Amino acid sequence: MAKESYSDIYFHGKFYRKGIFDDLYIGVSNGKISEISKFRNNAKVVELENAVFPGSTDMHVHFRDPGETEKEDFTTGSISAIFGGTTTVFDMPNNMIPIVDYEVYESKRNALKGRSFCDYGLYSMFNGGNETVIHEESVGVKIYMGESTNAKGVENIDEKIQSSLDNLGKNIVFHGESGECLKKSNVALNNMCDHSISRNTECERIAVDKLNKFRISRKIMAHLSDFNNVELIKNQTFKTEILPQHMLLSCEKLENSWGKVNPPIRDEKIREKNFQAYLDGKIDVLSSDHAPHTERDKGELKYAKSGMIGVETRVPLILALIRKKIVPLSIFVKTAIETPPLLFGIKKGLIEKGYQADFFTVDFSSIQRISEEKLHSKNPFTPFHGFEAIFPKDVILGGEIALQGRELIEDHFGKYIPLKKPEVV
Repeated sequence: MAKESYSDIYFHGKFYRKGIFDDLYIGVSNGKISEISKFRNNAKVVELENAVFPGSTDMHVHFRDPGETEKEDFTTGSISAIFGGTTTVFDMPNNMIPIVDYEVYESKRNALKGRSFCDYGLYSMFNGGNETVIHEESVGVKIYMGESTNAKGVENIDEKIQSSLDNLGKNIVFHGESGECLKKSNVALNNMCDHSISRNTECERIAVDKLNKFRISRKIMAHLSDFNNVELIKNQTFKTEILPQHMLLSCEKLENSWGKVNPPIRDEKIREKNFQAYLDGKIDVLSSDHAPHTERDKGELKYAKSGMIGVETRVPLILALIRKKIVPLSIFVKTAIETPPLLFGIKKGLIEKGYQADFFTVDFSSIQRISEEKLHSKNPFTPFHGFEAIFPKDVILGGEIALQGRELIEDHFGKYIPLKKPEVV
């Protein structure tokens, strides 16, 4: 007697699992993987062509919603994510009204209901004295050690507050630039390397040294811009995040303010060091720090605001480098797919029973140039315009088709992720 299927639907294809692409039938029920088989049964089967990866997670985006939706909103930002093979995003808290307590968190959560095409979680911000009113569903807590957009710098944290933050059981993500160091800068901005000098790598080194000593068990150093600052640390106590721009761009080659970000894009020598560290498996997470601005915001370099888009190009840029045999496939999977949800205690990023059925398909022969005209952000301007990339063909989110043949399924929406009790990794 044949075994009765307990899956609602099956997806068939060459799935990346346990380090190889394997021809598998993946059963899905209630949005989660319920069966993994080499054999077909009589249930409905959806054929997925080309290589199939688990969905990617971007733990660092700024979708500007609510408050600055002329730059981006959660609909356009999440559509960009889906087109880039990212099925889950964690949105940062430096909104126009910063997310610093229960009330503001709830206001933001309610404003985003039913408007995201991918799954999403929300950070809260630590402002120096609000550790007791951080929302319990926050995916993590962001600390800006130096002043940044809609955020004041919090660099020195006493041991009692460190303990309170640690007791939240959440990842504490640091913008690692020393505020005290940044205040000493007095550099005229005539080119992008001047911006790097104005927020020099020494400011990052000071911040990294301080956060390494904080008695907080779950720490992530966001957007590392100079790997030399990590190599100097003995007994490292934190995880590291890097962005494509700090591995693939150098300030000498940037001609306008679209590449102006904080921390800055560094010189070619540092870029090479960062990229090699990534290739060597010394970086934990690859994120985008997607942070759009309008053309007006990005005018004259001296006054231009810092931030650039990236949620749609992060994965495709690396896929093209895999195709060229520059980036090892295993490094990409670890940093962009497996480790981010693992760090946050979310069952995504693996083809295993009980994990969410998020996938994206890749035709490695379909390499193309990034075109701003084809990106989906409200402000699609990027210094990666013209770079080679491979964009996903299909995206499955929670067992449902979100993108098919590069066409968006417009009646599909993602879910809010409350993270009350993250698993300890």
